Amino acid sequence: MNTQHSSEKKRIAVIATVYTYLSHAQHFADRFMVGYPYGGEWRSSQIKVVSLYVEQKPEGNQSQDRAREFGFEVYPTIAEALRCGKDQLAVDGILIIGEHGDYPRNELDQVLYPRYEFFKACVQVFEEEERSVPIYNDKHLSYSFERAKEMVDDGSRLDFPILAGSSLPVTWRLPNLELPLDCQLEEALMVGVGGSDPMDYHALEAMQCMIERRQGGESGVKAVQLIEGEAVWEAEKDGRWSMDLLEAALSRSDTPCGWTDEDGRTQDLIRTGELYRLVENPVAYLIEHRDGFNSVLLMLNGAVRDYCFAGRLNGQLVSTQFLLTPTPNVTYSACLIRKIEEMYLTRKAPYPAERTLLVSGTLESCLKSRHSEYQRLETPHLNVAYQAPAESHHARM
Repeated sequence: MNTQHSSEKKRIAVIATVYTYLSHAQHFADRFMVGYPYGGEWRSSQIKVVSLYVEQKPEGNQSQDRAREFGFEVYPTIAEALRCGKDQLAVDGILIIGEHGDYPRNELDQVLYPRYEFFKACVQVFEEEERSVPIYNDKHLSYSFERAKEMVDDGSRLDFPILAGSSLPVTWRLPNLELPLDCQLEEALMVGVGGSDPMDYHALEAMQCMIERRQGGESGVKAVQLIEGEAVWEAEKDGRWSMDLLEAALSRSDTPCGWTDEDGRTQDLIRTGELYRLVENPVAYLIEHRDGFNSVLLMLNGAVRDYCFAGRLNGQLVSTQFLLTPTPNVTYSACLIRKIEEMYLTRKAPYPAERTLLVSGTLESCLKSRHSEYQRLETPHLNVAYQAPAESHHARM
């Protein structure tokens, strides 16, 4: 869809936890203000930021500077931001960025970002005015599956589109792997890195955007188990995940650590045994789907620094890297901005919020498994079924 020649820009409110250098709010909202690169050209956004609400304003806060430069107001409440200080809803879309800032953690070590509270404040305005607009919610819908489901249900009840989740499903892939819709995918493995709750979410959703294209679509998750340490390698010996899938995924990594960092040599992390030396505490998220399909996320801090996927398709190995370009520009987030902009312009989400709903609940259940001494947990509440979109929507080189 060509959005470059629309005569009137759509108006959006930005609702954020913080607006500081390299925060998600800065990455996302700035692109609507100044434009962004996509598809080999510079895109002048057809979206205009007209209001901003920021809950926390730590040192380095950029919100007032952006408001002065681009001619909008920073409001003290979400309702005022949605109404632009007047008495009626005055925006065509809402950008909720509940990431970064000083927030507590719960017993599962989840950061209690107020995404649900931000979302419900918007819903209250919709209910009061009997009118709604599209909402993008960054990353998890909520740390709580119950709350996340309520958010998706609100969209259905009040008839507004919701787009949510990570940048990884829409970034470039090396190589450009798109699984056929309704394909014979037999198993899948994802390699990720980073801390629990923020970074494992990215990896889980990247894997989900691939496996949802299997025959019959996504039917939900039956059970999960999170294991750590030596138990991860023992699980491979027990047949709970495949070493050849891990080898295929690692073959796509551009950032092997250890000897490669030291003197630049190419190395086989598995056969040299370097993998086991480098990864001090491997973590496996073992996921059993309701249709009998199995997937696993391996968080391998110390071995690589990127996110790679492998699957067995019709008996053959396929694999790719989800490309994450460097800071400060992180142009992969522009790929997501493109999809958010499409939703604001068309009032249709390019892919279903149920993807993010299922990943949000799967992550929460995996963290509960860890908190319950690594038990396997049945997850009847994760009966989230949906069909993948015909197009993957990832960026192409």
